[in-house]
Amino acid sequence: MMQKHLKKGLYFATVCVAVIGCFLVFSSSKQVVVDARPNIIYIMADDMGYSDIGCYGGEVQTPNLDKLASNGIKLRSFYNNSRCCPTRASLLTGQYPHTVGMGHMVGSTKAEIEYGPYQGFLNDSFPTIAEALKKVGYSTYMTGKWHVGERPEHWPMKRGFEKYYGLISGASSFFEITPAERDKRRFVMDDKDYEIPSEGHYMTDAFTDHAIEYIDQHKKTKNTKPFFLYLAYTAPHFPLHALEEDVVKYENLYLQGWDVTREKRFEKMKKLGLVDARYAITQRPDAIPAWEDATDKKTWARKMAVYAAMIDRMDQNIGKLVKALKANGQFDNTMIVFISDNGACAEGVNTKLLSDPSKKIGERGSYYIYGEPWANASNTPFKKYKHYMHEGGIITPCIIQWPKGIKPQTGYSDKVGHVMDLMPTALELSGTKPQGLAGESLSYIWNAKKNSERTYCWEHEGNKAIRKGHWKLVKDFENKTWELYNVTADPCELKDLAASDPVRVKSMQEEYLLWEKKVGVREFIKGSGKGE
Repeated sequence: MMQKHLKKGLYFATVCVAVIGCFLVFSSSKQVVVDARPNIIYIMADDMGYSDIGCYGGEVQTPNLDKLASNGIKLRSFYNNSRCCPTRASLLTGQYPHTVGMGHMVGSTKAEIEYGPYQGFLNDSFPTIAEALKKVGYSTYMTGKWHVGERPEHWPMKRGFEKYYGLISGASSFFEITPAERDKRRFVMDDKDYEIPSEGHYMTDAFTDHAIEYIDQHKKTKNTKPFFLYLAYTAPHFPLHALEEDVVKYENLYLQGWDVTREKRFEKMKKLGLVDARYAITQRPDAIPAWEDATDKKTWARKMAVYAAMIDRMDQNIGKLVKALKANGQFDNTMIVFISDNGACAEGVNTKLLSDPSKKIGERGSYYIYGEPWANASNTPFKKYKHYMHEGGIITPCIIQWPKGIKPQTGYSDKVGHVMDLMPTALELSGTKPQGLAGESLSYIWNAKKNSERTYCWEHEGNKAIRKGHWKLVKDFENKTWELYNVTADPCELKDLAASDPVRVKSMQEEYLLWEKKVGVREFIKGSGKGE
């Protein structure tokens, strides 16, 4: 029966058999029970745009991600929640962010807790993926950015992780925790504050080194359990910090400017087969000057070169992780999923207050962002950015590879998924039937099942959207009217059909409002810092 399923491409059947019963490995002295369920690794980039990596059209050198993609599945339409905290909450719980207390961002450790959809940490009434997998016999590890609870009682090891190394808070220097950051940024090993080495520390490397340490230790101790690893990079989130050996690869390249970069990415996407006739590159926003009119081009090019170097270094580290898995004999039965937490970031930061003016962009002590012009290139061919609910804010590259369980798929899949689908996927692989989750398992993608008509909803700081099958209704906080797009036929949201289809607009609005009520969305008041 298993061979029959494999021939049909139903590779998930192997997991079901493995879950029903483990197999025995015999030695001369004793029997060892080996759990045949797959290891699971979820890797998340931070503030990375849709087209930044090679297999999604970018010029940044990402051979390791490209290889994972060529040997697995690449999705055209995989969604996040448009900002770091809400996305991480959904990945960890399989729920909408408001449901689990992350309708906005993390709460201050000094503020009084207001329990509910905007409490600023994960609601402990909902198990995390680590808690659920640990309960059914998985070892659970995490390195990287947490950002779903600042107080020690909300840290990773209180939510099911057995080992943790990383940044509890959001953005930070990649080289150090500066004195100015010390009161706001907590770097932790396991359940205790950790002092970063004064020299030789680069955050992307450190996260990977500890992840490898965990999986190596898992092997050396002859741990027969499968493991779950959540590796949450801060790259390429600002501040722009990179190693000069990586930056030099790109500095001259970006003197071509953002217009040419965007055009070249779109052409590469066509050649890859990622985009087709349904896609058309969106216009450069009025706020962004043409490259030929830009001033201080060398500074602009340097910023993008550092950003590219951050992605390059992340890819190098993913290569190191894969090499370790192979050396340990863990690779073939490990599912690896790679995504980003939101679209490219066009946010502004007063870098003059944070940066040492004597430092070069990218060096320790500097503090820079790459700005809207390059964010627009990162999100090729879509419009808008992180924070918004147009595709540029909520769509992410998604790569899924599992050598033992998934046959490589040529081209790019049109099947749709969401970050909240990752928890039910992991539970299904563990042999647990997902229950009470807003997300659904992604196994239908590699089990050759029909793409069911899913409905997804979003809200963040008054920006709203609902996607139902082919249709998407979306509204920015600044606008009073809703826009309607057929995102299957018009994935770049260029033709607003709201005026010509008011019946559909009304129906989707009503469905969206029911969702808002169900999860506890509040009216957003600008400047309040959360829904009120």
